[in-house]
Amino acid sequence: MVRNIVVLGGSSHPELAHMICQQLGIPNGRITLSKFAVGETRVEIQDSVRGKDVFVIQSGCGRVNDHFIELLITISACKTASAKRVTAVLPHFPYSRQSDIPYNKTGAPLAKTGNSHGKDFTFESRPVTPGPQHYDHGPAFSHGGLEKELSRLAVERNSDVNVNGIAGTNGRTNPSHSHSSTIPGTPLRRTNTAESLPNGRSFGFNNDWAPNRANTGYKQWVAQAGTLVADLLTCAGADHIITMDLHDPQYQGFFDIPVDNLYGRPLLQRWIKYNIPDYENAVVVSPDAGGAKRATAIADALGMEFALIHKERRPTRITERQNATMMLVGEIRGKVAILVDDMADTSNTITRAAKLLKTKGGATKVYALVTHGVFSGDAIERINASALDRVICTNSVPQEEHRRSCPKLLVLPVHEVFAEAIRRVHHGESISVLFSS
Repeated sequence: MVRNIVVLGGSSHPELAHMICQQLGIPNGRITLSKFAVGETRVEIQDSVRGKDVFVIQSGCGRVNDHFIELLITISACKTASAKRVTAVLPHFPYSRQSDIPYNKTGAPLAKTGNSHGKDFTFESRPVTPGPQHYDHGPAFSHGGLEKELSRLAVERNSDVNVNGIAGTNGRTNPSHSHSSTIPGTPLRRTNTAESLPNGRSFGFNNDWAPNRANTGYKQWVAQAGTLVADLLTCAGADHIITMDLHDPQYQGFFDIPVDNLYGRPLLQRWIKYNIPDYENAVVVSPDAGGAKRATAIADALGMEFALIHKERRPTRITERQNATMMLVGEIRGKVAILVDDMADTSNTITRAAKLLKTKGGATKVYALVTHGVFSGDAIERINASALDRVICTNSVPQEEHRRSCPKLLVLPVHEVFAEAIRRVHHGESISVLFSS
């Protein structure tokens, strides 16, 4: 039994919180979670947390935004109640897929439009370096007449009356100047602004480099919610974060507090070892290039072969839909294929990959092993109608309803991993020992 510790479970996955408490040999922390009629979240902690080590368990699933606000309020309530340390345990981290901008950017999001009028911009548009600004000074700015011109301007500004609310112009310009040689430092009349000048020219800008407002090639900026989520957890009072299989491991760099990213890989490796006959001759397949590192780690640990499915997206116009062509890299004919990924949301990727592996690759069986089985929308129906023989996931998110609807689904428990991690964090022991083997 672990002493001086309180484990509070949120409303997203109470079953997992109860299993973790049973594994630790402690009772569930008493907490009341409800909503007001207007929809605001109400949190009331019924156990004393003064001077204790508090762990708040909340997974990013279901009503993600409501659960995340509930987590923030609970963390803040614990800090207000004088908890010694508050650790947020997020088996599935919310917003982990929004850690960076989903396209490559170079410089400012403006492109040269001088020679591209009437053309549509594509996803591959790239901004260019702005050209030099050309100043058409005119004859009044010769070295000999500069002082005379400045003296004349000073006299006019002291003697002229206001025109259109602008002092010192009297609506006059140097008669020797053309429309493009307006004297700098002298306010323009209303009739000499950039909108009224011929060819749309104004002082100080070359028209070839002026952006066309109707077709600038501007790419809409995508909000980086990952940074905001990290800041919100820190500002709420979290002292430590425990999660599992972040979609992007670099996400840990957004935090100024310790982040322990646990691995679901040992659970998946153990299942492969004891449930797939002759697993050494099977092939581990990554459904995309982003998960190649994860898949190769499992293949190397078990001495298996590795294959990759490459998604090739051809450059298309910004108004068209991007369709990815999937290509198999590797040989799996007559073998068992094991798809490995960190998350299955709509399950579109793994079902398309399974179809490719069986129809074109010639695989005898296709298994999908994912850490976080979110299964949003019609994901379960898609899996039931797919070429997948078995889908294995963990209970980092609730799977009861999914398991009743999908006979292909098998769920692996992760409460033991999280319970041991909580115990080690509480006693100040190393967590890396859990995955050293």
